Amino acid sequence: MRILHVTAGNLFGGIERMLLGIVSAANDECAHDIALSFDARLSRELRDYGVTPHVIGDVRFRRPDTVWRARRALRRVISASAYDAVIAHAPWSCALAGPAARRAGVPLLMWVHDAPHGDQWSERRVARMPPDRFICNSGYTAALVAQWMPGVAKDVIHPAVAAAPDVSTIERRTLREELGAREATTVILIAARLEAWKGHRVLIEAARQLRGDIVVWIAGGPQRPAEAAYAEMLSRLAAGTAVRFLGERVDVPRLMAAADIYCQPNTAPEPFGVVFVEALAAGTPVITTAMGGATEIVDEQCGVLVRESTPALVGAALQRLIDDSSLRNALGSQGPARARRISDPADAVRHVCDAVREQRLRSSAA
Repeated sequence: MRILHVTAGNLFGGIERMLLGIVSAANDECAHDIALSFDARLSRELRDYGVTPHVIGDVRFRRPDTVWRARRALRRVISASAYDAVIAHAPWSCALAGPAARRAGVPLLMWVHDAPHGDQWSERRVARMPPDRFICNSGYTAALVAQWMPGVAKDVIHPAVAAAPDVSTIERRTLREELGAREATTVILIAARLEAWKGHRVLIEAARQLRGDIVVWIAGGPQRPAEAAYAEMLSRLAAGTAVRFLGERVDVPRLMAAADIYCQPNTAPEPFGVVFVEALAAGTPVITTAMGGATEIVDEQCGVLVRESTPALVGAALQRLIDDSSLRNALGSQGPARARRISDPADAVRHVCDAVREQRLRSSAA
């Protein structure tokens, strides 16, 4: 079986990390190719994996000529290999890839990574040409998809998350020292896109009330103008606190292993939360808000779910783990097994192939 994944590739976040997890687990029975529009960080990291992506050209939907060229390039990619399915990641990619897949007679699936609302221009385009099947990254998104497009088949498949790298005690200590943290310092990490609902502001305000030798690492750099403005606001808010901005990082899994707590107090539901799985895989307990897909990942065995994203509640949860290292270690010890149960790449690849097989049977019987 051979599957072509289509994504934008201009940003780097959970979708892109998930695709890296998929290619890490690809096998002869189920091969996975990647087509993307923008030759940026994802394409570079795919090449590091030994995977050459199909770069179909920059696309701006407001410029129809770029859309036509990309679709022609995508049709050439599809015609060159006997693909069993095209999986588009998110509505933008589905709107781009849909006509090319339909023309080639290849089943079109859309992997839903964000909560659908139905009112965005890309979602309206998808509604005009629905995929044959949805893959939903969580039960939370599946429930919303059922409301949005109830007549389309769907599966829930948690995203693949690559295994955490082995980080020795010496490597961990060295990285902490490079970033200004002593062995006795409790390091609190957030590694998320610079979007307000990820809860950076709540974490910074919570950090003001924490006691003890602590530091907060904020990993991630602006990828869009709005994120640059948000980063500037966070920098002003963090003045005089034990907060360190690390900027864009390519070593987030190692940062996870070097941290003591991962805290991302979302103010809106996370559709899934690849980063939570990455933290658990590294043996780092997670503190987040009890909403959305996060509740399918984090439980009392491996982290803390706060009922609301407020500085007081988040600060109390953090202080509890800061003060009780034995509890912190106990929660962290359960993380790797939990991460494997939820997002093992081999399991995810197998489930994706099963969904494609079922869709091909449906299509042939129609």
